[in-house]
Amino acid sequence: MRGVLITVEGVEGSGKTTQCERLGQWLHARGFEVVLTSEPDGTRLGSAIRGLFEQESGPPTPLTQTFLFMAARQQHVTEIIRPALQRGAVVVSDRYADATLAYQGWGGGMDLETIRDLNALATGGVTPDLTLLLDLDPAAGMSRIGGRDLDAFEKMDLAFHRRVREGYLEIARAEKNRVRVLDAARDAATLHADVTRAVEELLERRGAGRGA
Repeated sequence: MRGVLITVEGVEGSGKTTQCERLGQWLHARGFEVVLTSEPDGTRLGSAIRGLFEQESGPPTPLTQTFLFMAARQQHVTEIIRPALQRGAVVVSDRYADATLAYQGWGGGMDLETIRDLNALATGGVTPDLTLLLDLDPAAGMSRIGGRDLDAFEKMDLAFHRRVREGYLEIARAEKNRVRVLDAARDAATLHADVTRAVEELLERRGAGRGA
């Protein structure tokens, strides 16, 4: 089987990390080789780039952010994602190319076509087979994470996060065949059931109900 790339997107506090971990366990139990990864810190270079956003002077400009995330993404595809797909693995990535459109594009005001062009270059044409958008009111998401130390993006105001959410929903409306919108306001177990249902449908279409 050719490998499968599943990406998980959403606003802060939408439960992406939990759902990625649960999905990975579910896939592993079905016999698949599973690669769980994330952006921008899926590689050593990406982790170093993430650290640049936490400077005391504040986050870089949206254009600088875009270039940094594209550098991390290109390394991520080259080092982690493409080799795993070539082995026939199922790759589950916590954020991918849509995140830059939503955060730096709709959220930060960067030109969307510029981001799309840069994404095409950074990914080398490696696009998700399925994107799970965990949709949540940003106010609810921020209340979920209020008890932890916040990163540079989590500290942005609610208006920013609302623009990010609308960006994600615009992507979903434009790419209905790829993006599945799931209600992330529900409990984790119910959401996981919807996640696995969507992934199972993808695998059945691909003729890969179980791993080799």
